[in-house]
Amino acid sequence: MWHWQTTDLGRFLTCDLLQGFQHGFFTRDWQGQDLSTLTAALGTTATPLRTQQVHGDRVALAAEVLARDERLAADALVATGSDQALWVCSADCVPLLIADVASGRVAAIHAGWRGTAIQISKATLQQMQAFGSDLANLRIAMGPAIRGEVYQVGLNVARALAQTILEGVTETTDCEELYDRLAALDPAVVFRDPDPERLRLDVARINRLQLLQLGLRDEQIALSPHCTFRDAECFFSYRREHLKQVQWSGIISRLV
Repeated sequence: MWHWQTTDLGRFLTCDLLQGFQHGFFTRDWQGQDLSTLTAALGTTATPLRTQQVHGDRVALAAEVLARDERLAADALVATGSDQALWVCSADCVPLLIADVASGRVAAIHAGWRGTAIQISKATLQQMQAFGSDLANLRIAMGPAIRGEVYQVGLNVARALAQTILEGVTETTDCEELYDRLAALDPAVVFRDPDPERLRLDVARINRLQLLQLGLRDEQIALSPHCTFRDAECFFSYRREHLKQVQWSGIISRLV
């Protein structure tokens, strides 16, 4: 389902689920290249658009970005016209690219643990529904991010994420109960940590569970197998390097 595309400037990933939409999850090869160059690598002259990502739940519209001189603070971007290239950047956070196969509308999301805890994906889907999208027509690809086996989080973070997909999680819910209940939903979403007050969580799979609970089907969602933390050759990782370096993910709208 995932394929490497190779150019003179470097490689990027595409996903079969987004077939028919120009898109790419780019690698660290592209460091220093502007978004116009990345957009051209997708074979289009579409207008590149981005926001100032702040780990929040604001969903911006492409028309808003085009109308402003300063960068809009938001962590999701929804197309409002055709030939708009929507871009998000990430290191260990989850980049989500969404396509509506019926309307041609697209969206791009940056979802770290904070954005996931306040359900940025849900807010984005609600905005697309407000534009007339049917959930059954959406296809969602989640690009390279840190995988759960290596992403250690504290108990408070684990609770905040678990509360989005489980009922009855409180300040007294301990690691063992969280582990058991999350593993029952998806064994690959949670792993034990040597520290009894910590867990290891897969934020991409938390987003997947949120989407499934909203009514999407499993076949509408694709998760990249690549881990930014473990693949230093291809991807930047803040958890690994503690440097503010990012890779970009983008998708082109084809609204008619």
